[in-house]
Amino acid sequence: MERIDVALIGAGRMGQIHGPNAALHPGLRLKYVVDPRPGAAMPLCDRFGATAATLDRALADPGVGAVLVCSSTDQHLVHALAAVEAGKAVFCEKPIDLDLQKVLQARARFDGARFLLGFNRRFDPAFRALKQRLDAGDTGRLETLHLVNHDPAAPPPGFVPTSGGLFKDFTIHDLDLARWLLGEEPVRVYTAASCLVDPEIGRLDDVDTARTLLSTASGRLCVISNTRRSGYGYDQRIEAFCSRGMLRAGNVHGDTVCTLTPDASTAAAILPGFPERYRDAYRAQIDHFADVVHGRAEPLVGYADGIAALELAEACQASLRTGTAIQP
Repeated sequence: MERIDVALIGAGRMGQIHGPNAALHPGLRLKYVVDPRPGAAMPLCDRFGATAATLDRALADPGVGAVLVCSSTDQHLVHALAAVEAGKAVFCEKPIDLDLQKVLQARARFDGARFLLGFNRRFDPAFRALKQRLDAGDTGRLETLHLVNHDPAAPPPGFVPTSGGLFKDFTIHDLDLARWLLGEEPVRVYTAASCLVDPEIGRLDDVDTARTLLSTASGRLCVISNTRRSGYGYDQRIEAFCSRGMLRAGNVHGDTVCTLTPDASTAAAILPGFPERYRDAYRAQIDHFADVVHGRAEPLVGYADGIAALELAEACQASLRTGTAIQP
């Protein structure tokens, strides 16, 4: 298989996931790593034979066919737009931007672009299997949906001011998942939230615990449960209640061994964090992006999905602020 050169923008937490996955893919080759922090790019460059470069140099190289945008959230839109206008296929971490108006204003400039947005949960093998069975109709028509997304522990306070807050940083994954599974757009959003985990998060004008209710025009309901601290691992579950049964995707444990005695039964703990839990999803996402880069597929998650999820995240914020249900 021909390998197409890729530039990675951002060597931080998500760059450390997507960069290696691209470098190890048989259809891609990591050529450049772009990061403004001195030395941040070097570990990836040393490991995969890439070159630390400026953004201008990477985008000007005609041999670069694709770009992975893993920079800070406030730079996603700027970097994705520069890469699209340079004629590159683009993978962009979510969200596209924290400012919905900027995203809406830039929409036309992404028309026809090979643009894949990083809502990785659509690529999780268990979640995809649930979606396929839901669409097949074996359990009847979907009526209600329950999504659980609980982080194992709160982030450091310094993360909060630039993250976009709980809804744009965290719940936005669930909002996209809800749209995908419901098969229709939510028309009503109601959110209740508190700061129960870390008082410092509250002092930074954010919340860390939330329940969101989405409803669609046909009456389907979705409840989203979020917390920044489970205390027991990275809790990721889906329950889909249908007219003739239910579908459930449960947590992934460290192993499948269960010990049963007359007094109790025990199993391995659930996985501790998102890199472990969604390892296969991240790899499948890059597999799909490689197909997009090679012209074998159209992006399964695009710019319009980013707009829709961001609109719902803003509706969550508005509902919490006003204490009322919001029509996004």
